[in-house]
Amino acid sequence: MNLDNVYKNLTIANNSKIALVVFDGVGDIATETTNFQTPLEVAKTPNLDKLAKKSAMGRMIPVAHAITPGSGPGHLGLFGYDPLEFEVGRGVIEALGVGIDLKAGDVAARANFCSLDANGLVTDRRAGRIDTSVCEKQVDLLKKKIKKIGDVDVIIQAGKGHRFVVVLRGPGLEGPLTNSDPGREGQPIAVAKPVESNPKTEKTAKVLAEFYKLALPLLKNCKPANGFLLRGIAHQPHIPTFADRYGLKAACIAIYPMYKGLAQLVGMTKLEGAHSLQEEMEMAVEAMKMYDFLFIHVKPTDAAGEDGNFAAKVAAIEEADAALATLIAANPYVIVVTGDHSTPVPVKGHSWHPQPVMITGEIAGWDGMERFTERAANHGSLGVFEAKYLIRYMQANAKRFDKFGA
Repeated sequence: MNLDNVYKNLTIANNSKIALVVFDGVGDIATETTNFQTPLEVAKTPNLDKLAKKSAMGRMIPVAHAITPGSGPGHLGLFGYDPLEFEVGRGVIEALGVGIDLKAGDVAARANFCSLDANGLVTDRRAGRIDTSVCEKQVDLLKKKIKKIGDVDVIIQAGKGHRFVVVLRGPGLEGPLTNSDPGREGQPIAVAKPVESNPKTEKTAKVLAEFYKLALPLLKNCKPANGFLLRGIAHQPHIPTFADRYGLKAACIAIYPMYKGLAQLVGMTKLEGAHSLQEEMEMAVEAMKMYDFLFIHVKPTDAAGEDGNFAAKVAAIEEADAALATLIAANPYVIVVTGDHSTPVPVKGHSWHPQPVMITGEIAGWDGMERFTERAANHGSLGVFEAKYLIRYMQANAKRFDKFGA
């Protein structure tokens, strides 16, 4: 029996509204270095506390036990797509997010400007998180000089901060390729190689090698961003739409292109124009008039975790909590607060630790928890479950499932 078909056959329509609020990387761990507390525990969160007192809680495994996810797999799991079944390159997601209309056969890569020393070793994988204006200036430099490599068009588009996108368009291209990002400082830029060797992936690898040969000399005098790293080098796969799978008209509200791209990939409508957390929440309230499901993305929690900055992560949670008041006042039938993965301060990066989740709704029940924290979630009625089932809990709490069987 196909479980997806069972859920689809049980799905019913109504007017309930569902809001999924993703505090990116919010999950953390308590260690001696953090005085055995997490940022969620230290942060003052009156609005999350308000929700906690009428919520069910638990912890979610983003992909599978002990696997650390990227943002792509982490969000696909939240949207109900098994990340092990639907593998999507980060470049595809980012390209869609910045508005590039990908064609069949295109290969996309997500790029980060980085800092290189005189020996070509990476000293900062994010080039000090340069401002978007600096990124745009350097991308313009590359775009003017590199338009075509052989019979392949090169499309370069700036993103937010240190991020940009490279798309290759031409005959005989295919992904995926390995990252040129070595994953840590002190290493040289890695060579992007085919994950599975065939004439198309080999050609793609050669084009990217030539791109590096042309681009790096153009950036040599740019400080601090005198190099770049490529990740998620792949072509666009076929994915069934969110509306078809769940019977929900969905919209995405996010500031960073990648998360818009993830939403667009599954057929959500991108709502543009928000530049702050408060604006995101205000836009969500307005969008509730037209959409059944709202995905609202909060980025600063993840960035602070990656920087290993405990105080900044606390501040990011408090800022998001304050903005959340606007959404709570609009009273969607179901509100879910969680992360796409954990980004613990002691780890300074994504981790495999299950992220906390809280489901608030008329029939969610109360687990007796006064606050939304990792420790509280450990005792919640939802237990520990795979993130791909979260959408089903949301549908059930929104009374969008019929009874199974007599």
